[in-house]
Amino acid sequence: MTEIPIVFLVDDDPSILRSVGRLIRSGGYNVYPYSSAREFLTQLQPPQQPCCLVLDLAMPELSGIELQKRLAETQFNPPIIFISGHGDVPTTVRAMKGGAVDFLTKPFEDRELLQAVRQALQKDKLARRDRLEQTEVMTQLKSLTGREGQVLRLVVTGMLNKQIAATLGTCEKTIKVHRGRVMRKMHVQSLAELVRKAEKAGVFMSSPGLRPPAQGPLNPRMSAI
Repeated sequence: MTEIPIVFLVDDDPSILRSVGRLIRSGGYNVYPYSSAREFLTQLQPPQQPCCLVLDLAMPELSGIELQKRLAETQFNPPIIFISGHGDVPTTVRAMKGGAVDFLTKPFEDRELLQAVRQALQKDKLARRDRLEQTEVMTQLKSLTGREGQVLRLVVTGMLNKQIAATLGTCEKTIKVHRGRVMRKMHVQSLAELVRKAEKAGVFMSSPGLRPPAQGPLNPRMSAI
């Protein structure tokens, strides 16, 4: 059974908490209301299901922008929709640069907020999927031996087996064996898949001088293991 997405709502105006909370619930989402940014931070328990944050801009003690900055420094950084009764251009720009999904000025249309919530939840869903995939790729990378890791890093640059063998000081037959093991351990069927996983894991960034193949991810001459 699919878990219902959560919308955190933070606003110091009780009437906004009631009306906006009711609106969001009408969209089929669970709403967790908070009357201040500090209350939100104190009681927060990051959920397992997709979520987003509808956040008032101007609040006493800790403003919406300040809460956005604090969340950016943590591992829990949900998509944020700002709502404000007096948003100005510089503040809006700061909020959007900080990663906000949208900035709505009160009073806003019901459909505007619900659309923004849908977009924010979809963004969080995709981000969670990407993080899960990256974790899986990193686990697969850790299963490689030192030599297999070397072969992987050279394969994804577009080098042929014989070139890799010459670089590592071994024979082409041995490289074919290592390459086959790499493909199995990384759970891929093609070089294109291997390159995509290597990019997701940051192999190119962590290995100076390595770059993805310039003419696309797959060199036809390398497709056979």
